Amino acid sequence: MKELTVPATLEALQTVQAFIEAELESGGCPMKAATQISIAVEEIYVNIAHYAYHPEIGEATVRCAVGGDPLRVTIQFLDSGRPFDPLAKPNADTTLSAEEREIGGLGILMVKRSMDQVDYAYEGGKNILTIRKQVKEGQ
Repeated sequence: MKELTVPATLEALQTVQAFIEAELESGGCPMKAATQISIAVEEIYVNIAHYAYHPEIGEATVRCAVGGDPLRVTIQFLDSGRPFDPLAKPNADTTLSAEEREIGGLGILMVKRSMDQVDYAYEGGKNILTIRKQVKEGQ
């Protein structure tokens, strides 16, 4: 897995996105799947930047592996911020109107729906969120 460590700030989002996009492109990931993955990466990284260390600033590490036949993409996000499992909360109820719905949860729901697998672990003082997507023909 290739790895990038940046300050967990919104200013580093562009660096994270460029890293992921370069890995997806070099691995031959089709545009449609790459777009879905990029949106998921943005959602997860922005949450780390906003909440993991607030009000302090820590580091975030992003790891990416692209390869195989069929093509598989695995991306891990690691931070040493407060322990937080985004998968522990029930999915946002999208049948309710925006006014009736609780704030939060739509981003992780979108990630869960667009990726094949999303896992969370807290190990060695680190939050580790892993997303996986197998790219099918024509994606």
